[in-house]
Amino acid sequence: MSYQTEWFDRPDPTGRTETGERGLRFRCTSCGNCCSGAPGYVGFTDAEAEAIARRLGISVERFLAEYVHRTPLGRSIRDVPSKGYDCVFLDRTSVPGKALCSIYEVRPEQCRTWPFWGSVVKSRDAWTRAGFGCPGIDKGPLYTPEHVRLTRDRVEI
Repeated sequence: MSYQTEWFDRPDPTGRTETGERGLRFRCTSCGNCCSGAPGYVGFTDAEAEAIARRLGISVERFLAEYVHRTPLGRSIRDVPSKGYDCVFLDRTSVPGKALCSIYEVRPEQCRTWPFWGSVVKSRDAWTRAGFGCPGIDKGPLYTPEHVRLTRDRVEI
């Protein structure tokens, strides 16, 4: 399958170095910024709801009643007031200095694909802006353009 060349296909797409590498770098720092801020929307599928409920040891009905609210976009995992609004599953206390997902192994696809969302990788400027809130952007391992595209295409954000 061939793709149209995108900005992250070019050598050194961020323009901050002269490495000639293609793709994007990212390493999660467990800062929690992607799970906090303004009230947001975290969508999930029925299968994801079942997996989360199983992980929590509760019924799907209880999960939907206690951890979910309706939005104009559909069902969303609740957020709670904290430093802005945290996802209800963001744990800021278990590991000092870290913000961890208490359902990490079964987190929704939306969460799994950060920061390779279409809205974030649509341009170098969008990627740079996301980096102001995410200290892991442009750090860590290099993800190939193919990986970025495949991850981006898993959700529409």
